[in-house]
Amino acid sequence: MVAWTLPLLDAGCSSMQMDTAERGFSLSKDGPLDMRMDGDRYPGMPRAADAVNALDQRALASILAAYGEERHAGKITAAIARARSVQPIARTQQLASIVAGAFPDSALYSRRDRLQRPSHIATKTFQALRVFVNDELNELVAGLEAAQAVLRPGGRLCILTFHSLEDRITKRFLRGEDLAAPPRRNVRQWARNQLREAEEEEEEEEEAERGRESSHWVSMQKKVVVPSEEEVQDNPRARSAKLRVAIRH
Repeated sequence: MVAWTLPLLDAGCSSMQMDTAERGFSLSKDGPLDMRMDGDRYPGMPRAADAVNALDQRALASILAAYGEERHAGKITAAIARARSVQPIARTQQLASIVAGAFPDSALYSRRDRLQRPSHIATKTFQALRVFVNDELNELVAGLEAAQAVLRPGGRLCILTFHSLEDRITKRFLRGEDLAAPPRRNVRQWARNQLREAEEEEEEEEEAERGRESSHWVSMQKKVVVPSEEEVQDNPRARSAKLRVAIRH
């Protein structure tokens, strides 16, 4: 086995996929409610439409809460259940409209992103379905473990994450916590448990992290690296990016 010295694990999604209506990721462009990253490679893989139409309301609410950190998961899934009882939900803008219909008109763009731009009320629902359909948290764990297996001592691992669930997994992995959990539901249950924990202030969290050591990793940073204001202006999709770098023992 070849020993690596500087792998970069990018947990982000391709902008080309996000911007292609036929892939089913976009809120602004109508397309089939698909969201599979490897639909051509695994044609039998369930689509977002399958999840939305087949899962019971409680399971669907759990997905929205765990993977989208959506506080109104119950209200949204109730609206989805009513809509699908009339006709199947098959299109992206159909789902976006259903989610929006669960709220007053004034709430449609009441949320703000990190650039203080209006964010559609269905954004977290779409994130949750994408993460679920592609099993993204388990894929991240598999990538981290693979990097640990092939990285030579003294080598550096760079991990780029784009939302809080990914970043929490990364931090706990670098602290030496066991995230193997081969049964898929174990990692998903872990994500749900994390959502129930009280949120710590970012500064306190980073401070606590410095005092924790792993038998496999030593952090190269005092604080996580985030994009500058100039970088975010040039590439707004980088606004939530976090870079962590660690040295292999």
